[in-house]
Amino acid sequence: MVEAAKVSRGQSFVKFALGRIKNDNAFSAALSRADNPATESQAWEYLAHWCDLDKDWERRPFAIIAAAVARAKPATDGMLGIGKAIALCYDDGNKSDSAKSKLRRLLSCDSAEELCIILRPLLSLIASKGVRLNYGQLLNDLVYFGDGEKNKQKWAVDFYGRRGDDSLGA
Repeated sequence: MVEAAKVSRGQSFVKFALGRIKNDNAFSAALSRADNPATESQAWEYLAHWCDLDKDWERRPFAIIAAAVARAKPATDGMLGIGKAIALCYDDGNKSDSAKSKLRRLLSCDSAEELCIILRPLLSLIASKGVRLNYGQLLNDLVYFGDGEKNKQKWAVDFYGRRGDDSLGA
């Protein structure tokens, strides 16, 4: 008997949000304002089912991803990690000084709250370039940022590629 792949809370939330955004303009409008501290509370009625509103480290990641998904309105969640998504925003990919700078800033964050502040404009850039970010995975990374070094290493590998990858082109 084959077991079905487990769906994470982040993936479930993004799937739910994408499905509802298509048919509910009030929901979409509320989520699109969730990443702004002044208007975030407008989305709380929708976020409360998914996270603990009293915990900033949990609420803010849901808010930032909710807003990004509501603005980008992708048909489905993407497959790319944040590192690869940053690289694909630039013609030179991971060789671009701007891309490297954005990754370094992301890697210098010490908390999920700080990450959310840095991610807000970065997610807008990714959406504007049509890059298919995996929002569900990023949400999981943010919510479970307690092991930040593990996430940071994963993002760097995603950005630069695996060591064995460049030997193929040499």
